[in-house]
Amino acid sequence: MLFSVDAHTIGCHLTGNEVYISNLLREYSQLGATPDVLALVAKPNAEAVLPEGMRCCRVSENPFKRLGLDIPLLLRRHRPDLLHVQYTGPLFSRVPMVVSVHDVSYLEHPEYFTTFRAMQLKLTVKRTVRKAAKILTPSEFSKTSIIRAYKVPDDKIVVIPNAVSSLFRPLPRDSAVNLVEVKHQIPGPFVLTVGDLQPRKNHLGLIRAFEELLRNNPQLPHNLVMVGKETWFAPQVRRAVAQSPVKDRIYLTGWVSDEDLRYFYGACDLLVFPSFYEGFGLPILEAMACGRAVACSNTTAMPEVAAAAGILFDPGSTREMVRAMQDVLLDAGLRARLERKGAQRATMFSWNRTAARTLDVYYDVAGAPRPQPVESERAVPAGRP
Repeated sequence: MLFSVDAHTIGCHLTGNEVYISNLLREYSQLGATPDVLALVAKPNAEAVLPEGMRCCRVSENPFKRLGLDIPLLLRRHRPDLLHVQYTGPLFSRVPMVVSVHDVSYLEHPEYFTTFRAMQLKLTVKRTVRKAAKILTPSEFSKTSIIRAYKVPDDKIVVIPNAVSSLFRPLPRDSAVNLVEVKHQIPGPFVLTVGDLQPRKNHLGLIRAFEELLRNNPQLPHNLVMVGKETWFAPQVRRAVAQSPVKDRIYLTGWVSDEDLRYFYGACDLLVFPSFYEGFGLPILEAMACGRAVACSNTTAMPEVAAAAGILFDPGSTREMVRAMQDVLLDAGLRARLERKGAQRATMFSWNRTAARTLDVYYDVAGAPRPQPVESERAVPAGRP
């Protein structure tokens, strides 16, 4: 069997989409599927990120050329048994297709996107979903949204949760604090949020809540650190910071590598994730895996991910957000309990199991039995997400 995987996001700093595909490819190697996978990469340095021995082909970084010419030609040349894409597939494909649709925010909240991007996704994902043999999505929330948006049958969609990389694990707090302060010039203690600077991540609401938190609790020494790639919305976030009465206590880092990100998690006292809309919410799990308390929104897929291991709040309510931060920062006992529960929650998600279940879908679509063993010993026990 040969399964082609569109891995053009590797090296593009596309956060969730890149994390998803790079972890799948790494775990495919751990599961012994390397000879069966052909990765389609775009960035010049992407090959170095792939597992040793995994085959790859280069496609254009230009999406029109990649989807309209490069991938169709490669499919004709290599004749794979299946193509796996995220959101948008090629214009022409004679092989069965599996598509990962993490959420449909571009349909339910187009205001979170540029006009062109929202229209592009609206058109191309609809075509891809209709052509796909199976649709993968990481949460029950997203499955329900996809069915509502595209009227596809329930059995065409497979829910396979995302997971957290083994890179994210508890670190000595002193070393984490020291690296963040020395390398990034950010002193502690601090509250952390992680996510691209885009409207749905609710940075503006968090800035307002942080201001009120300090007004109500002037004794708190905390800063606010926002880690995330700049997008078209970044000027509005920077403007809000510049106009804030506590601007000297708010730090924007831009994109950081996962290697550095784990130190930010390790050094923070609390991750606040106030997003309006998520198909999953990886930073929630990443912070929990690093042993940090989490407060996140009570909307969309985030309650599925955090469960009882995090404090939930209405992302549209400044008062609720302030209360959540205040409770955790002022109550060391509560913070410790959340850290313990979060660490336990994170162990329930495994990229190895996610990759194994995704391979099961590949073989099912290709109409072939899955070679044994079905899962490696590192997969989480049956019955967990």
